[in-house]
Parts: sequence; structure tokens; C-alpha cells
Amino acid sequence: MRLIYLLLIVCFSSAVTANTEPPIRFGLTAVVMTENTRFLDDWSQYLEQKMGRKVEFVLRRSYRDVMDLLDSGGIEFAWICGYPYVQTRKPESLRLMTVPIYRGSPSYYSYIIVHHRSPYKRFSDLNGKVFAFSDPDSNSGFLYPLSVITRNGDKPEAFFRETFFTFNHAETIQAIAEQVADGGAVDSYIWEYLAAFKPEVTAKTRIIKRSPKFGFPPLVSRLGVAETTVELMKDTLENMDQDATGKALLAKLKLDGFGNYSDSLYNEIRGMANKIQTTTSNLFTVTN
Repeated sequence: MRLIYLLLIVCFSSAVTANTEPPIRFGLTAVVMTENTRFLDDWSQYLEQKMGRKVEFVLRRSYRDVMDLLDSGGIEFAWICGYPYVQTRKPESLRLMTVPIYRGSPSYYSYIIVHHRSPYKRFSDLNGKVFAFSDPDSNSGFLYPLSVITRNGDKPEAFFRETFFTFNHAETIQAIAEQVADGGAVDSYIWEYLAAFKPEVTAKTRIIKRSPKFGFPPLVSRLGVAETTVELMKDTLENMDQDATGKALLAKLKLDGFGNYSDSLYNEIRGMANKIQTTTSNLFTVTN
């Protein structure tokens, strides 16, 4: 009886300790379909069970907002884009933790899309037209179309008649579907995700150009987070495909899983960024 009593005390003490630890904060942006709050609740609960600590998803509109939170210590982990990942930070504030695996590969594309009834067939046809970018720190939604323009010898700031940022790949797709813009650049993963769950939206768009393969938007950890916490989060994510609940969550994300990959996966994006050698603020005005 005394042994049972002692065990109850130990279990109760452990529970109190776990509950008093600060929550693990995980930043998300438009790289994932954050509109499904029920899914995010289920995912956070799954991570909490594995981590033994409360996990909170912190939703922000732009990649810059999430990067600022990482820099300031406001979050421990984040799912970001390859472009902000490869940008130079002094001092460095993050490191690659794990990479999503999509359709058997840790890669995705940038899609240049137009309305399905549009006469435009090539990227060059969009010269002088209205174009929707997703985010000034997005690889697929900004950097790639920028690189196409400069590679062809044109000036990015003069190529389109008008541009704007939606700060959400789904909203870029919606803008094209509703003909608010003549063309736009989006993440292939988000386009394919919407094609599965909201085909009536993507059916109103047409892909006219697909980029080379890029490293899939990575999940990163902030430097300074306890190594044991980082390793446990990494292991938890990379083993989601090993249990029924994890598999169900991955199915909702339309992902095969998460895996350990080299930083070289982002060399294509890094090369494009180095060739541009400028900041987005030098080219376009970002309006909210």
C-alpha cells in the first residue's frame, strides 16, 4: 500500500512539473493550410502527447513575422519557406530540423498560373499585366518568378503593369480564379492540396509554367532551444508515419512524412537568391 502511495506521489509530481513547463511554440504561415483549425488542434494534441509538454501553434500572416519571432526568441520551431531559410542572418538564429516528404520526394515546384479561360500560354505573355505574388519572402510565390524575369534580361520592377501580395498561396489561387489578377505564382503543394479539397477553385486556373524542383519548405528550430527538445520534436515528426494517429494526420496534410535531409537540398534556391542579389523592398512596395 505504501509503495502504491509513493508511486502516486511520483506520478502526480511529474504531471505538475510537466504542466508548469512553458509551452513549446511552433510558428506557421501560408506554407500550410492553416484555415483548418480543427486539424491544428488535433496535431498540437498529438505533439503534446509525444513531447510531454503543451504545444502551441503560432499563426502569422507573413514569413517575415515568423522569422522575427524566431530571431527574438518568441517561438522555438517554425515551418518556413526555403527562401527565408537560405537568407543570411547575423548572427545565425536557426537551423534545419526536418523536411516534409511529398509524393515520395522532399521537393516541390513553383506554379505560374492564369485563369483557365485566359489566352496567355507563356510567362512572357504576362508582360504588362497584373500579377499576384504570394509573399515577398516566398520562394515559389516571389523569388522564382523574379528569377525568370531577370534571366530573360528584363527588369522585375518594370515587367508587370501592376503587382500585389496576397500573403497566402490559397488567396493567390483565388485571385486568379476570380480574375483579380492576370497571373500569379504559387506553391505546387498548396495548389495540389486545393485541387483535392476545393477542386472548384483550382479548376478555374491553369498552369502555364512549372519551375525546376526545389527543396520542400523546411521545418526549423531556433538556436538556443535545448538539444533534447529539438531531438524529441525531430524524432516525433519523423516517426509520425509509424502510428495510426500520425498517419491520419499526415494524410490530412497530404504528406508522406518528414525526413532528415542535408542543407544542400536548398542550393537551387540559394543560387537564385544570390543571382538576384537584392531585397524585395528595392523592387516592389509591400502593402498589407
